[in-house]
Amino acid sequence: MSKKLEMRLLILLIAITFSNGLFSQEVTPFSIGETRTFKSEILDEERTLNIYLPDSYHPDSSRAYPVVYLLDGSRNEDFIHVAGLVQFCSFSWINTLPETIIIGIGNVDRKRDFTYPTTIEQDKKDFPTTGGSAKFIDFLEKELKPYIEQNYKVLEEATLIGQSLGGLLATEILLKRPTLFTNYIIISPSLWWDHESLLALEESAFKTDRSIYVGVGKEGRVMERTAKELYKKLRQNAIVKNRVFFNFFENRDHGDILHEALYDAFEKLFDKKNN
Repeated sequence: MSKKLEMRLLILLIAITFSNGLFSQEVTPFSIGETRTFKSEILDEERTLNIYLPDSYHPDSSRAYPVVYLLDGSRNEDFIHVAGLVQFCSFSWINTLPETIIIGIGNVDRKRDFTYPTTIEQDKKDFPTTGGSAKFIDFLEKELKPYIEQNYKVLEEATLIGQSLGGLLATEILLKRPTLFTNYIIISPSLWWDHESLLALEESAFKTDRSIYVGVGKEGRVMERTAKELYKKLRQNAIVKNRVFFNFFENRDHGDILHEALYDAFEKLFDKKNN
């Protein structure tokens, strides 16, 4: 081997070694929260929670935080992007939201958990597991909320976010067990379920002192009409009328309404500049 070739190989070896030194940096996982699994006796199954904690959260601190309970809170559903929006809105230069804990409730069977029994025979055939919302609401009240209050430093203020069938469940809780949450954010609720029977409840069911936001996009005549009707009934029966809000997003549909509606809801429900 010639000395010139040896020199070139040596230079190449040095370059490779230097390059490896540059790019073999330590890689560590990047996490935005934690996941907990616990057994629900009411539902008789394991349930998964995805939890976002603000940067300032420390278990040894006396500081407590408001909580958002997010339906459809699996990691491959709404948890990650809603957590990002909540973090953004709590930045000091935005200051729409206070720093907030998010509890993303992972789904097992959302058609079962988010719907009450239907009288429509075809729906019973098409969706045979539906009708379990009463049990799921018991789970929220008697197991999940006490579990969170026992394990995290939280305030009494709790917000429920639900979209689509999750919006149907959020509406059912609001009308049947309103004190379970302080604030309700109801997006594109599937109020068509069971011939719109939730909207047919007695007028007294709509009397409320809760803070409520209802939003809907261009999602078809029935979805739009029923969301507006829900808002109208709640507004008419509200003890404090300026705590009930509505927005119609004519440029959004069922698939892309959530972010814009949540941002609007956060501004209207929590931003001190607007209240």
